[in-house]
Amino acid sequence: MASQVRDGNVASRLEVIASLAPGGIAIAEPCGPRTKEGTRSYSLTTFDNLEKQSDAIAAGLVRWGLRPGMRVAMLVPFGAQFIELVFALLKSGVTVILIDPGIGRKHLIKCLSDAKPDGFVGITKAMAIRTVLKRKFPAAKWNVTVGRRLFWGGKTLDQIKQMGQPGEGESRKQVLPRVERADPAAIIFTTGSTGPPKGVLYTHGTFHAQIDRIRERYDIHRGSRDLACFPLFGLFDAVMGVTTIIPDMDPTRPADVDPVRLIEAAEQWEVDQSFGSPALWNTVLRWCEQNGVQDPFPSMRRILSAGAPVPASTMQRLRRLLHEDADIYTPYGATEALPLASIESRQIIEETGPASVRGKGVCVGTRFDDVQWKVIAINDGPIASMDQVQELPQGKTGELMVSGPMVTTQYVVRADQNALHKVTDGDRVWHRMGDVGYLDRQDRFWFCGRKAHRVTQGKKTWYTVPCEAIFNAHPGVYRCALVGRGTPGNQTPVVLVEPVPEAWPKTEAEKEKLCEELRTLASLNPITCRIADVVIRDQPLPTDIRHNSKIFRERLAAELNGEQ
Repeated sequence: MASQVRDGNVASRLEVIASLAPGGIAIAEPCGPRTKEGTRSYSLTTFDNLEKQSDAIAAGLVRWGLRPGMRVAMLVPFGAQFIELVFALLKSGVTVILIDPGIGRKHLIKCLSDAKPDGFVGITKAMAIRTVLKRKFPAAKWNVTVGRRLFWGGKTLDQIKQMGQPGEGESRKQVLPRVERADPAAIIFTTGSTGPPKGVLYTHGTFHAQIDRIRERYDIHRGSRDLACFPLFGLFDAVMGVTTIIPDMDPTRPADVDPVRLIEAAEQWEVDQSFGSPALWNTVLRWCEQNGVQDPFPSMRRILSAGAPVPASTMQRLRRLLHEDADIYTPYGATEALPLASIESRQIIEETGPASVRGKGVCVGTRFDDVQWKVIAINDGPIASMDQVQELPQGKTGELMVSGPMVTTQYVVRADQNALHKVTDGDRVWHRMGDVGYLDRQDRFWFCGRKAHRVTQGKKTWYTVPCEAIFNAHPGVYRCALVGRGTPGNQTPVVLVEPVPEAWPKTEAEKEKLCEELRTLASLNPITCRIADVVIRDQPLPTDIRHNSKIFRERLAAELNGEQ
């Protein structure tokens, strides 16, 4: 497909899909109440309509004056209109600023200010707030309101669409700029689970590489129907010819999803694939088990789950809810480099999962095509060039560094972080993942946690994932977090525990009983035998907004050490 596109613009792929299946449904979005039978009404967008509407908006933006190189921030909730607008902005050649709205008001405003947008595309409420804070965005002169515009000027989306209508004998695409693969496409912010959120520069080539490898590795074909529980995957769906079924859920809180609504949508649309975080699937799984639901997704053949490691026990339970031929994959990567590797549930259940429970780390699988990786000696400072890299032998734990066409080469917001994460190697740029682990004999990476989260005491180091796995094996533990009390090099390891909801201790005696059982469990494994400080939390562990899965260990460490 890549060879058929008009230019390097990743949005040109949509033109190809629309020409192949113009009447195919690109997006189905819930609208209106449910019927007594449990079905919903959906507003439908065809591939042809998505292509033409995004063309019209892009042409209107260009005629209004937007040019390649400008940065435009998106402040529109995920849905059909969000997808349409992102493709329009990409077609216009501007760089789209994408920030998870659940990142929190303070971080959101800071990220937007640091990104220095030339304009905003936002709903009325968001534009009103932007207007109040306009001094933080002095360059933002090109502002489009989706909905009713009040006193803040700019254009409405309807006006932009009108400006984009072609004249007689004219094509909308004639006014659109030519875009090359190396040109900027988007600035996407990290979740901030380890330090302040950073703005990652995606080129059009980055997106092309991601789409090609996801489609090939997972054998995704036109005509599939995806229950898109993660917004960015909805954009990938459209250029792979896959129908995006937008679920009735808050995408910023996947763990709070209503399983009934997901099951209803999957049944109504005969969904065959879905992308969701481990926290989302855990919620669905627990609901099905508690309510005796045994076959909630009869047509599902492919589940992708990313954002945090998924235990073999969870995989096994989830497989019981699916057709025996269904696959469950856990892609591995980060905002800066995705996808890097992948593993299927059967391999986790039969081979790598039992090793994970014993504290060997989590196997993320084999590399995607064109990914290069190596494990290097842990270094908390910058690495200026490859001759300063100390590569470790197979089986030795260190930091993972990667390169490849899907690996981004720079931060453009918090550019000071480039020195800590990027290493130049001739024409190639390697990215230091900040993840620690080791490579096995099959060249698979075993993830042992984040470099910043390791706990050190003299020459002794505890890594989060192997240690936490020992405690997570207790049936009363939902998840836990290893943090250090004291300063690095002189830390005492502490395990903070979030019990499963139905087994949450109600009294101090019950808490102490669970703590004692966990201490006994830890004492039987050499990697945790020196961990005696176990704390049962009174509330859930704080997690990232994007996946509700990554634990904010820095926040927990600060609380533990009285820094907050």
